Amino acid sequence: MTNVLILGANGQLARNTTRVFLRDTDARLTLYLRRAKRLSNPDPARVTVVDGDVLDRTRLEAAMSGQDVVYANLVGEMKRQAESIVAAMHATRVRRLIFISSMGIYGEVPSERYRSVLDPYRDSAAIVEGSDLDYTILRPGWFTRDDEVSYQLTQKGQPFKGHDVSLDSLSDLIVKLALTPGMESRRSLGVSRG
Repeated sequence: MTNVLILGANGQLARNTTRVFLRDTDARLTLYLRRAKRLSNPDPARVTVVDGDVLDRTRLEAAMSGQDVVYANLVGEMKRQAESIVAAMHATRVRRLIFISSMGIYGEVPSERYRSVLDPYRDSAAIVEGSDLDYTILRPGWFTRDDEVSYQLTQKGQPFKGHDVSLDSLSDLIVKLALTPGMESRRSLGVSRG
């Protein structure tokens, strides 16, 4: 049984991915978020909800201890959060990280110019890429609620294809990455509708 720590667990993608984990796997989940009372526990037998800030290293390390996979779905001070996550993973000897970023951080989206709004995503991805962790960075297109699982991947350095991607597609990919050792390890993947 795989233990998965979900950081930023109240986000739209994280909530959808929690649902897919519970529906399709036997994974045990720790949902980590600020103001945890905003989120009801979807399955007390398999899910623990923890109130905490990713920048609180003591609390983060306590939640991370014993985990197999860390899935980070964050906003805000992303560079500082990435630094905190990498340090906590070293301290707890957890190796596998799935980190959500954004399309466009490398200027890889055809016909779109890089904009400063992407700086936090680019800077946090650079922290993750500079680590020695078993990471996969996902750079999704805009989320849709389409009821489909269909996506295509592009590697760092390749032009991004498409634009949008369904939440269900991203959740499907995140669950596969979490449960398949070595899958797309140390890669930064663009994810768009297939």
